Amino acid sequence: MPDLSSRLPLIGVIGAIAIAVLGGIYFGRQPAASLPPPVPNTVVAEQHLVVHVSGAVASPGLVSLTEPTRVADAVEAAGGATTDADLAAINLAGPVQDGDHIVVPTIGERVGVDDGLIDLNRSNAARIAELHGIGPVLAERIVAHRDEHGPFASIEDLLDVPGIGEAKLALLRSGVSPP
Repeated sequence: MPDLSSRLPLIGVIGAIAIAVLGGIYFGRQPAASLPPPVPNTVVAEQHLVVHVSGAVASPGLVSLTEPTRVADAVEAAGGATTDADLAAINLAGPVQDGDHIVVPTIGERVGVDDGLIDLNRSNAARIAELHGIGPVLAERIVAHRDEHGPFASIEDLLDVPGIGEAKLALLRSGVSPP
């Protein structure tokens, strides 16, 4: 019979391999509760807006766009500008809001006649601060209210802005354009 001491290293190696294999099987399994929960597929709904594009475009009318979008996108959606369009007269980088009317003028057409009235839905705080009785702080409140609640539907909506009451509204009526 061969000597047992000469076989001990071989038995040790076989035992170590068996322990490693069994340990790998045991420790490699994870209970189902420890697995991370599956991530649901979420689809972000696109926001659509409709604008009216008229003037020197190939297909004037209503166009549907996906937010965020610019005036240039609206012009393209209306078939693009015609050869007599004066694109330098409009701000192609301007943001577009639902319900806007974009007029693309022809070359030589008089556009943007300034009636001196301030558009509360488009003007920045510095422009709004030019109104009688409105300073920079109140102008910022008006812009913040517009950003938080959306465009003003009527001049009376200004009453929702902290710091504007009936008396202040009466002063503002003649300086702002109706929404």
